[in-house]
Amino acid sequence: MSDDLEFQRRASVSGADSSVVIFLHGYGADGSDLLGLAEPLAPHLPDTVFIAPNAPDRSMANPMGFQWFPIPWIDGSSESAAGEGLLRAARRLDAFIDKVLADEGLAPDRLMLFGFSQGTMMSLHVAPRRIDPIAGIVGFSGRLMMADALASDAMSRPPVLLIHGDADDVVPFGEMEIASKALQDAEFDVYGHVMQGTGHGIAPDGLSVALTFMRSFFGVE
Repeated sequence: MSDDLEFQRRASVSGADSSVVIFLHGYGADGSDLLGLAEPLAPHLPDTVFIAPNAPDRSMANPMGFQWFPIPWIDGSSESAAGEGLLRAARRLDAFIDKVLADEGLAPDRLMLFGFSQGTMMSLHVAPRRIDPIAGIVGFSGRLMMADALASDAMSRPPVLLIHGDADDVVPFGEMEIASKALQDAEFDVYGHVMQGTGHGIAPDGLSVALTFMRSFFGVE
């Protein structure tokens, strides 16, 4: 069986294909869940390709969707299984990023990770452990896994934008501050936005802030 992740690709509006955003979906979803965001983003990022992989494993809680790793309080898995799953998925995502860069003919600093929930956890874990920094990380409604290891494990420090709803009942809003502090302590440049009154989701104001961040670090005039 191939280790390649299944994915969907949307070419750039301009056809220039000079940058790429990889959407990383949340637990129990699939790539299609976030690829729809390319619709409002693409006109403002005309040279950007959008790619949305499925996580490597079928979700234990939703067989129609996928998971990056188990979540004990949702699916009854053990903490050790969750930790092992995270590391296994991290290796798969790291290899997928390499494949995307090779296939698109782009340098790492032309790639950005855009995660939601568990996809944010994957983004924050994998990108800093890559030698060559990517353009940035947009993380919605997630948390920083293995925070204590970040400072020693980090091999690159791309800019990070954390966005979270203050009414999130799935991943507590406080995780945003915890992640921000750990990242800043590890000398990352961290930006943040609070989606007022928003639960576990992506509100228009959050997406607008994400777009501004991506345009800035892709150097879009």
